[in-house]
Amino acid sequence: MIVVMEVRATQTQVDSVVNFFTDRGITPLVLPGEDRTAIGIPATLTTDQRTSFEAIIGGMEGVSKVTQTSYPYKLASREWHQESSVVQVGKVKIGKGFTVIAGPCSIESLEQMRESAKIVKESGATVLRGGAFKPRTSPYSFQGLAEEGLKILQGVGKEFGLATITEVMSPDMVEMVAKYSDILQIGARSMQNFPLLVEAGKSGKPIFLKRGPSATIDEFLLAAEYVLGQNNAEVILCERGVMPLDRTYTRNTLDLSAVPVLKEHSHLPVIVDPSHGTGVAKYVLPMAKAAYVVGADGIMVEMHPNPTKALSDGSQALNPEKFSQLMSEIHRLEAALG
Repeated sequence: MIVVMEVRATQTQVDSVVNFFTDRGITPLVLPGEDRTAIGIPATLTTDQRTSFEAIIGGMEGVSKVTQTSYPYKLASREWHQESSVVQVGKVKIGKGFTVIAGPCSIESLEQMRESAKIVKESGATVLRGGAFKPRTSPYSFQGLAEEGLKILQGVGKEFGLATITEVMSPDMVEMVAKYSDILQIGARSMQNFPLLVEAGKSGKPIFLKRGPSATIDEFLLAAEYVLGQNNAEVILCERGVMPLDRTYTRNTLDLSAVPVLKEHSHLPVIVDPSHGTGVAKYVLPMAKAAYVVGADGIMVEMHPNPTKALSDGSQALNPEKFSQLMSEIHRLEAALG
């Protein structure tokens, strides 16, 4: 339910509507607008409650109208927040311009991350990625450097003036990861790990939420709702591909149509991950450019100084030359399309 106040509604009238709900154990959300205030009710109401509340509130002074929300997600919806959100991390504004997040899949050593950060910085990208904990299908595969990797990521990020992002895998790890990283990534496998979403939201850090490989748009945005419900508005959505019908050629099917859909129905920034979306390095560049054209707010790309020696996901990582080419072509798109 959304209560829309009149243009000239006073603060006292707004407070009266807010108090109506708080007196009934419901926490409303005040949504200031350019010319009027709206009050959203994120709680699930029964049919009787909706009918009763609408009749009472509709007659209160300063109320213009009472409407019902159209979507199961509330806080992520443009019905609640019409202007597109911008998530600021240091000097980086995700949702304003085109943000490039780049770096290796795994943090392997200080030398590897310093070399990666140098390439990322010189290319014009602004956020450094790197996994300290790697959820792998096989328990015998490289699992990451854990806290030592986090320390490397933090130190290198500060050295090169780059914001940092890394994945957090469980609720008990949130505090430690938040200590070292600027942005907390929730991986595709964890999109519906609701205790993790809640704990990550409580950290107050920006949350980078990846779409699950079989998740619908509604399920994706409802996952974001868990974070937003912790009074954490710093949520970034990431489209990283869905389960393919044919795995012969690509790891996933990169659903670029999700970008305009998400931008229409949600105010949250949308990033595209063409590396996981295709799983093949040679397809990353064309899909990255396509992400720009369809209106994404940025891309996340895996780049490794020497992909043939990468301890994880080397097949989808760009080498420095290819990454430089990608950045050059993105800059040309920016110049051509504005």
